[in-house]
Amino acid sequence: MERAKEWKKFIALALGFLIFYFLPFEHEAVRNAILQGVTLLGSYAREHVLLCLIPAFFIAGTITVFIRGDVILRLLGPGAKKIISYPIAAVSGAILAVCSCTILPLFGGIYKRGAGIGPGIAFLFTGPAINITALFLTGSVLGWEISFMRLAATVISGILIGLIMQAIFRDKGSGGFAQTEEKNVPWWLGVPFLGLQMAFLIIGGLKIDGTIKTILLVVLAGAVLILTFRMPRESTTSWIGESWSFAKKILPYLFIGVFIAGILSSSLPEQVVKTLVGGNSLFSNLFASVFGMVMYFATLTEVPIVQSLMGLGMGKGPALALFMAGNSLSLPSMIVLTKLLGKKKAFTYFALVVLFSMSWGFIYGNL
Repeated sequence: MERAKEWKKFIALALGFLIFYFLPFEHEAVRNAILQGVTLLGSYAREHVLLCLIPAFFIAGTITVFIRGDVILRLLGPGAKKIISYPIAAVSGAILAVCSCTILPLFGGIYKRGAGIGPGIAFLFTGPAINITALFLTGSVLGWEISFMRLAATVISGILIGLIMQAIFRDKGSGGFAQTEEKNVPWWLGVPFLGLQMAFLIIGGLKIDGTIKTILLVVLAGAVLILTFRMPRESTTSWIGESWSFAKKILPYLFIGVFIAGILSSSLPEQVVKTLVGGNSLFSNLFASVFGMVMYFATLTEVPIVQSLMGLGMGKGPALALFMAGNSLSLPSMIVLTKLLGKKKAFTYFALVVLFSMSWGFIYGNL
């Protein structure tokens, strides 16, 4: 295992060296593309990190530490009613603050512990797409219309795909859910703590008078700080640790993704984008769905990439299709899921993801 990790590091370093060695920096187009990448990265750092991403990381840490996951997961068991288990499975990704790097082991866990393939698939499909950080970044960058549409289409599709998979395979997991330790923070302290952070995130994204916004944000930050000192020390430590864990897993990939998006917006021919994903035809939505399914987007990197593609002429329908398929699948995750579920179940799921992503993109794009 250690040798494999070292080989990966060596290959990454070698590829980096070869890219910088052979890249023709003397060409103006190359310099402009790199400059555009750095410029977009600077814009994101100024506009979306302090008031959007950092508060969202703290919220994700709060949810992880103070919300009992086993209470939610018990409701996904084979004995639960469909009217309860499927909606909970479809929204628990946001409640549990899962991201694309954690969704596969979480899915494997709840599936093997009794959730059944239906609720498990609903959780798998919606988890990465509706985590709170992704929704707020989508809204602040691309507008709240597409963010709300992304939320609604993903949740509805997750439930329907889960029901279809359950109807086809009638598969249930086995075993019971593992119990976690009781949280040592009372609800009357944890709920306001989460609510104040949510308010900070929402107000930070509002376009209101700068002075009023600053006053409100300072008051909210002060209230959060006061509540922090009321928390048990071990809970505060865990909260900070979990928030930092989300940040260090996500921010490096996000910055790389933003930089690549800037390069794409400068170097990708506009006509190519318009031909493949321009407008809102069935073909453009199908292409966006398949492209999203096989590409790997680290958490949140899909937002700047879609923003750049839309700037080059990508339709809003294909943008939604790319969001839906790109968040739920990637070539690496498809390999893992094929091993976990078997070819028949896995490829049925892949086809359903493409079908629903394409359909929602076509509907949204032609509204």
